[in-house]
Amino acid sequence: MLDLTKLAQQMQGISQHLTVEATATRQRIERAELLMAQAYERQAELVEMQKLWRDRFIFTAAEPIESLNSRIDIDSAPLAHTVIATDGSQIAPSHHEIAYCYLINIGRIILHYGQSKLPLLDSLPEAFYRSEDLYASRQWGIRTEEWMGYRRTTQEACVLAELAEALGEERERVAPTISLVDGSLLYWFLEPLPAEARDQILSPILEAWDKLRSLDVPLVGYISASRSGEALNFLRLQSCAYLAPDCASHCAGQTGREVSSNRAPCQVLDPLKDTALWGRLLQPGQRSPLWKSSARIQEFYGDHAIHFCYMHVGSEIARIEVPGWVACDREMLDSALSLVLAQVQKGYGYPVALAEAHNQAVVRGGDRARFFALLEQQMIRAGLKNVGTSYKETRKRGSIA
Repeated sequence: MLDLTKLAQQMQGISQHLTVEATATRQRIERAELLMAQAYERQAELVEMQKLWRDRFIFTAAEPIESLNSRIDIDSAPLAHTVIATDGSQIAPSHHEIAYCYLINIGRIILHYGQSKLPLLDSLPEAFYRSEDLYASRQWGIRTEEWMGYRRTTQEACVLAELAEALGEERERVAPTISLVDGSLLYWFLEPLPAEARDQILSPILEAWDKLRSLDVPLVGYISASRSGEALNFLRLQSCAYLAPDCASHCAGQTGREVSSNRAPCQVLDPLKDTALWGRLLQPGQRSPLWKSSARIQEFYGDHAIHFCYMHVGSEIARIEVPGWVACDREMLDSALSLVLAQVQKGYGYPVALAEAHNQAVVRGGDRARFFALLEQQMIRAGLKNVGTSYKETRKRGSIA
């Protein structure tokens, strides 16, 4: 039980700390605005410098594709359009349950606007209980719980492509259509995995993206409350104290922590995030210039290199990610961004299709209990004995307090 009396004694210190941090953040934003203006004057030079020295950086900096002073208004969405979205949830495996297995539930959404068509709002559950599903990942040192999360990401992409393909086969996609996913398209967590394990997860995702491209359905990753500093890291080239940004030679011992004596000279903006700066520069309904991510995981993406921009959706500054084939098609990009903004407006601050996909996917406590009750019935019918949870789990569910 949480002791609120003891916790209240810490609140004053937390509020004072946040006040100091707010003042420091305003100073960093002002510094970032100045560096942005200076970088705009040298943008071409800085981009060439980035390409020449990127292998020597100790940070990841995005590359600006458009002028740094771009503030682009988002067009209004057409009356008739379609939005496809998926999101996933799961029941994690536990040795304390009646059986060691896990479940992935994918919420599926198709919303038609201005077309007099019924929407699709449902979920697609799948249980995993075979040995190859539960233990195969351990050959690479990956826990089953982690592997479950990776497979969920794959299924979200595959189901999204299947929905788009179904619309195409039914000749229904006459209106502009987008496919939405919640979160980043940069699956950085796959980077340290062994090649075989990574291919099992990433290959189906890229195949799904290929299918979306063949159907001319733009893919958009919507990131709320982004913590990325990839765009601001480009400004580190402007603030570099050396003639050449050779981090490996000049700043190899720097860690980037909040210890002033152990910070590189170009870290004057840390720990400021991209959204803080663009919240000052953008007006509602505008987007930032387009950037190309430099995340290393993209080495395996082929021609699906991820581009992103920041959009002022009214309620927040959202990070919008798209594959390269969307970014390179200006008409497709503009159409996709207009539909994303419309979704946020309809959802009162968050895309309504993603919110509904989450609601369809989420596995609540009652759903979990019914899943294991159904599993228990099947195990008893199969003639298994001593079916039940561990004593630890039983006691936790029935506290005497």
